[in-house]
Amino acid sequence: MIAGMEAIRCEGLTKRFGRFTALSDLDITVEQGMTYGFLGPNGAGKTTTLRLLTGITAPSNGRMWVANEEVSGDSLQLKSLVGYLPESPSFYGWMTGREFLMFVGDLYEMESSEARQRADEMLGRVNLEDAADRKIKGYSRGMQQRLGLAQSLMHGPEVLFLDEPASALDPMGRRDMLETIRSLKGHTTIFVSTHILADVERICDSVAIINRGKLVTTGTISDLQAQKSGTSFELEFEEDPAPMAQTLAGVPWVSGMRSEEHGARYLFIVEVNDVELAKKELPKLTYESGLTLIRYELSVPSLEDVFMDLVESRERTS
Repeated sequence: MIAGMEAIRCEGLTKRFGRFTALSDLDITVEQGMTYGFLGPNGAGKTTTLRLLTGITAPSNGRMWVANEEVSGDSLQLKSLVGYLPESPSFYGWMTGREFLMFVGDLYEMESSEARQRADEMLGRVNLEDAADRKIKGYSRGMQQRLGLAQSLMHGPEVLFLDEPASALDPMGRRDMLETIRSLKGHTTIFVSTHILADVERICDSVAIINRGKLVTTGTISDLQAQKSGTSFELEFEEDPAPMAQTLAGVPWVSGMRSEEHGARYLFIVEVNDVELAKKELPKLTYESGLTLIRYELSVPSLEDVFMDLVESRERTS
């Protein structure tokens, strides 16, 4: 795996169903080794995109490449290079977890001994060793999701596509799924489609936000947060922060200030338009003020703030 090399590329990717356009002119690039979040509300076109990238369905327009292979419905080479976990995976309930993974290994033309060894490795990776010889029909939803992840990894794919991998899980199952995905970093490129923003913040390097079939923006989470106004510093003092407010008046990187009295303490909020400069200058100015500082905290917009701002802005202009 070579950093900087492309694992996924889409150019003008479009999918229409009759008069309805599910995906319109999607252009994205994902580097090898990334965990990439494909974020959008339900019905935004996320699953359609995954079905296109995995060759399950054909585009109306545009081109796409995955693992250096141009995607087409009849590309057997592509199928050997990618793994796919749909939102609701299906299984043969009468099989055990180990039997199912060995069956998947057989589909990839593995020798029986190799398939068993690989199945045991994957059962360990997704923490299903103790349930390996139980019938799948007795698995919980979380266990089935983890088994689905194991089957998508059986052949060691270069690119892994995950469609809402944790959306229907309880808190424990969701935590286990996210930890397992995080453990794959550096081993494969992971493309995660989800509408759960907290999951993206926990596991993804970069994101693309999509709404109504159209790309809204792409970037790292920190870059997207930096683009949104509202980054501020919260300073808590024992004394009235009026001297601090006077010091900061007219400072070019300060876009706003306000103070709140909370009993014997004062909360002073400084909104800034240059975070990096504020990080350097604000502590020095605070020290020079002579005030007794109790708390100092950088408050940045959450991914949810960024997401809602971008999506609502696009809604207003569409």
